[in-house]
Amino acid sequence: MDRMDSALQNLRGRVIEANAAKTPLRLRGAGSKDFYGERCDGTLLDMRGYRGVVDYEPSELVITARCGTSLSEVESLLARHQQFLAFEPPAFAADPTIGGIIACGLSGPRRCQAGAARDFVLGAALLCADGQLLHFGGKVIKNVAGFDVARLLCGSLGILGAITEVSLKVLPLPRAEQTLRFEMTADAALESFNRWAGQPLPISATGWCNGQAWLRLSGAPSALRAARTRLGGELLDAAPADEWWRGLRHQTHAFFREAHTLWRLSLPSTAAPLAGAGPQLIEWGGALRWCASDLPAAELRGLATAAGGTALHWRGGEAGQRFHPLAPTLLAIHRRLKARFDPHRIFNPGRLIADL
Repeated sequence: MDRMDSALQNLRGRVIEANAAKTPLRLRGAGSKDFYGERCDGTLLDMRGYRGVVDYEPSELVITARCGTSLSEVESLLARHQQFLAFEPPAFAADPTIGGIIACGLSGPRRCQAGAARDFVLGAALLCADGQLLHFGGKVIKNVAGFDVARLLCGSLGILGAITEVSLKVLPLPRAEQTLRFEMTADAALESFNRWAGQPLPISATGWCNGQAWLRLSGAPSALRAARTRLGGELLDAAPADEWWRGLRHQTHAFFREAHTLWRLSLPSTAAPLAGAGPQLIEWGGALRWCASDLPAAELRGLATAAGGTALHWRGGEAGQRFHPLAPTLLAIHRRLKARFDPHRIFNPGRLIADL
């Protein structure tokens, strides 16, 4: 038995023991997102020992890696072949594991153009409470069909089982990228983002903060030149542009550092800026709003609901329910899934929903 087989068997043994004793487990990779989610108590199950890239064929645009594989290892390997993870998973000044990235399901600035993390999950292996290792999806794009459990695991925060392996679609790096900056109000930025989204422009990311709108263009050099001529704006040097987009992706931008209490709002892209919600940073063409707000949770969530969206308490401020309350129908679906996959509630109990 090689070292990785031994690591997997160790995880399986721990899970079987916990299930028999009905003892909760707290699944953890690199811990870069320990802050994310509701409070979770349980015996630590460190997933980092089961690591390594299992399969990668650049011509197939698919990489398969074990759960404990670090993001830096995967990105380094892809970069050598001029490829990348287009959903730009945030690292938050750490080096997260692939398993943790998929369990949390977070995406970076390119999400509005390339898609969310779940859109890149082709297959996954799940260690269930009874010790079974179930495989969902596949390792090639054409094999993904039927009830897509692999993508269901994306954003589940580990409450259904321990993700041990993931197959991800990768993309070629853009041939060229440039960033344009515009001086405009939040209202003007939202109107522009939505108008540009309906036009054949190579836009890969948008952002607005403190009276400035940022627009990233990605693609063929000729397409970028045509877009610049059409849009205008100030063409930025590569260094400050890269720093801006890294700051959004990994939340090292001053807006995130200086916010005492931070909320993450998912809204229709056409929704107006929320009056009275505090300083805001806008991403994803207007669909993602970060609010540095000290408003009571009920009041801020009321504003988000009235605008047609939801509000997630990201960090800071008084502890309370982090995720926006689910509608009864959706909550019932979550309960049925949890009961089916983890009847004794040993995996990350309460991490996604407080009493689940």
